[in-house]
Amino acid sequence: MATTSWIVILVLAVLLAAIAATWPGSLTLSRQRRPWIRRVIGLPFTIVLVLVLAACGRATSEKTVRKLAGSPEALKARQEVESASRDVIAVWEAETPLTLGLVVLEDVCVGGSAKELFLPTGSDRYKIKCMMSVAAYFGAGPRRMADTIDGVLSAGDRTGPPIPFNHEFHYARAVVDYYRGNAGDPQGPGTGEPAQLFRGMTLTLSWDQVRSGNTGQLIEEPRPCSPHEPPVRRCLNEPASTSVADLRREYGMVFKITMPVKNYFTVWK
Repeated sequence: MATTSWIVILVLAVLLAAIAATWPGSLTLSRQRRPWIRRVIGLPFTIVLVLVLAACGRATSEKTVRKLAGSPEALKARQEVESASRDVIAVWEAETPLTLGLVVLEDVCVGGSAKELFLPTGSDRYKIKCMMSVAAYFGAGPRRMADTIDGVLSAGDRTGPPIPFNHEFHYARAVVDYYRGNAGDPQGPGTGEPAQLFRGMTLTLSWDQVRSGNTGQLIEEPRPCSPHEPPVRRCLNEPASTSVADLRREYGMVFKITMPVKNYFTVWK
């Protein structure tokens, strides 16, 4: 970016010099000398302009994005990240009181942009970047909230990282006490019913609010799938026929775990 900035400054300087040299009211240059100055200034200006255009570069073509997204390295990284996410979901299903009902996976590879001269976002630094997000939806009984969340904490005591919430987490214990009716609002008086647990960038557990009546916050349906075009874009709802509303009708309420978006494959320019 420093080199590009100097090129831009040089272009501006050449433009100013050209304007000064060819300005109609110039008293210091005769009409006979102006064409010569235009030729002298025009040459470096053309060279600098070519350098700027070359520095700008091009956005990654769709053909290149598809080729890189389907490379052995990308396929290997994609499979590893997806398998790790599914392993976490399997632990939640096996160890907690929750009943798995729906898994949503979104996987997209995007090409890098052309060189960004102003307001850079960093997308001009890579040829391709691939990202995956995974969420799982579970059913549970609304009348056993305390036991359900306490069961999640007990599972975290046993498993460790796949379930990052345990009885050492003070706020989580306060949530259990709240649902047992032994304590007030976990976040302080007037803050109302809790709706989630999270610890850093590990994983978020959220749920339907069951004590707030018609004003309670509910888990939303996953957004509609984008076009499914492997290996560039993948969107999976498993099973495809199940919705969050279906789980709520069957079990009474819904819990959701959301994993952080994983940037699993990048090719730098």
